[in-house]
Amino acid sequence: MRYHIQSAIAAAIFGISTSLASADDGFRDLFNGTDLTGWQGGNYYVEDGVMICRDGTIMTTEFFANYVLEFEFRLPPGGNNGLGIHYPGHGNAAYTGMELQILDDTHPQYAELKDYQYHGSLYELAAAKRATFKPVGEWNHQRVQVNGPRVVVEVNGEITLDVNLDEINVSHPDHQGAKRRSGHIALLGHGDPVAFRNIRVREIPPSANVSNVRAQGYESLFDGESLAGWKHPEGIENWYVHSGILKHTGKPGEINDLWTEREFGDFTMVLDWRWAQRGEIHRRPHIRPDGSEHGGEEVEELDSGVYVRGSTKSQVNIWNWPVGSGEVYGYRTDGSMPAEVRAGVTPSEKADRPLGEWNRMMITMKGDKLTVVLNGRQVIDNAELPGVPAKGPIGLQHHGQAIDFANIWIKEH
Repeated sequence: MRYHIQSAIAAAIFGISTSLASADDGFRDLFNGTDLTGWQGGNYYVEDGVMICRDGTIMTTEFFANYVLEFEFRLPPGGNNGLGIHYPGHGNAAYTGMELQILDDTHPQYAELKDYQYHGSLYELAAAKRATFKPVGEWNHQRVQVNGPRVVVEVNGEITLDVNLDEINVSHPDHQGAKRRSGHIALLGHGDPVAFRNIRVREIPPSANVSNVRAQGYESLFDGESLAGWKHPEGIENWYVHSGILKHTGKPGEINDLWTEREFGDFTMVLDWRWAQRGEIHRRPHIRPDGSEHGGEEVEELDSGVYVRGSTKSQVNIWNWPVGSGEVYGYRTDGSMPAEVRAGVTPSEKADRPLGEWNRMMITMKGDKLTVVLNGRQVIDNAELPGVPAKGPIGLQHHGQAIDFANIWIKEH
């Protein structure tokens, strides 16, 4: 496995910050107050604008990585629930993900709790400071900030937990959920009618040191606020911008692909991307180093990519196939191409991070040669793309699944 020098440069210039944002704007609702759109599973219902638990686990249909979550909760006497973070959608959320306790720990039945069982604690992992609740039956406010390895919990304006998951991984090495850095947000019912409202989230994109980026000659293709610079007819809502992230809903639309207004010849492009929802299960082939296919396995179908120089054939794939992202499918599967071309556009390894986590990709085009670095690993090395146009726009492909992009920068050579 090779760590490419350009990747080291990108890491130094761009960086991925784990500092916690503190602004209160940029939130969007996760619960619409009317029905359970955007949620799945569990035995919950909506009444008078409030989500109420009967039992079981309900989770968002979306994946989340770095975010600030706010909600209000109302506990009955002795009420017990939980907030699942980085939940993969299967198994006991307290162990396959992590559970933040939601509990009326003032009730006499909980007089002998362990320290990690009090409200706001990471169950079995980290104890929270005792929260100051409003009287039982009244609404309490909670804010949870999850960014990289750091988890911070505030209850009614007071910080009750501030932990580093990397440190927890050392003290609790067998806990698989603490190793995750993305997943669903879930509510974990235990049979008590705990109520929730005003559930909203603000996602935190990977950061970039803008002054350093510009000093190195890069310019932004995405301003973090709008679709300026991209061809996108009015009234099409499948692509949109929120909290500095360029998002595709995953729903079919009249315009599936997004193209830059400008054209580019030789360039180096850096962008961050991540999958925002799960995909359907399909069987996809294994790829040999020479580009030929054999066997296969069942994977979640997640498919997108970056078109270079206006050509859909010269697409740097972003997907969840066994071969990994970075391959150029249009060339690898073209039987008229020389063997060395088909082998050249086949990734040397799968360097993708787990589903839902942010990935950083660097794409370099010089003449008809392509190099791709993914998460610090060079997966395509100076591959030849015969017949690729000398110049053209850059496109972001949508192929049916929700995907996020951020920090799209380019430097022309």
